[in-house]
Amino acid sequence: MRLILLGPPGIGKGTQAKLLCKRHSLIHLSTGDMLRSAIEEKNELGRTAESYINIGKLVPDDLVLNMVEEKLDTLNNNRGFIFDGFPRTVPQATGFKELVNEMRLNLDKVLAINGDNSTLLKRLSSRRTCIKCERITNLLFSPPKVSGKCDKCSGDLFQRDDDKEDVIIKRLEIYKMQTEPLLDYYYHESLLLKISGLGSIDSVTKRIENELYDLIKEK
Repeated sequence: MRLILLGPPGIGKGTQAKLLCKRHSLIHLSTGDMLRSAIEEKNELGRTAESYINIGKLVPDDLVLNMVEEKLDTLNNNRGFIFDGFPRTVPQATGFKELVNEMRLNLDKVLAINGDNSTLLKRLSSRRTCIKCERITNLLFSPPKVSGKCDKCSGDLFQRDDDKEDVIIKRLEIYKMQTEPLLDYYYHESLLLKISGLGSIDSVTKRIENELYDLIKEK
């Protein structure tokens, strides 16, 4: 299976992508992770990306597409994959379509996971990241055993700039303005499946697998 997971910030795309990859032997591809690695390495892409991410703006399409192309070149074409949170704009989607066509990769489905903004704001503004191991803790849904400390390594927890309320609101506005048109694009490509992201992690996974039943059966 070759899939794309779309949805607003905080909907749980990353969690669902990792679960599906583990259950169905797929490769998890996250442009967010790729960008964070570039930022940590302090290379040219990382420095440019950081200036956009810290104020809640999207990284320019050409930079993201170049990064995706480099990543796809390293993969075994026989392995399935899930793109988590990419593409984010229609130009990225059209660029990605050209890219996978050149590489003779067929995209199977695009899953759009949705939820209301008030729930998403609560989820994201409650997230804290470990300064040591980068494990994410949610103060509302999985509070740490020791306040301010990571349960895994006891590192200090901090709030990332893009998890602060004012930045989250801006990210949700950007999603509505720039990313939601992707739903129309992929609907007309006959690839779109809409799935509710509300409820437990397991219930959302079950909804996704029900929608993908025919593809899973073909494995």
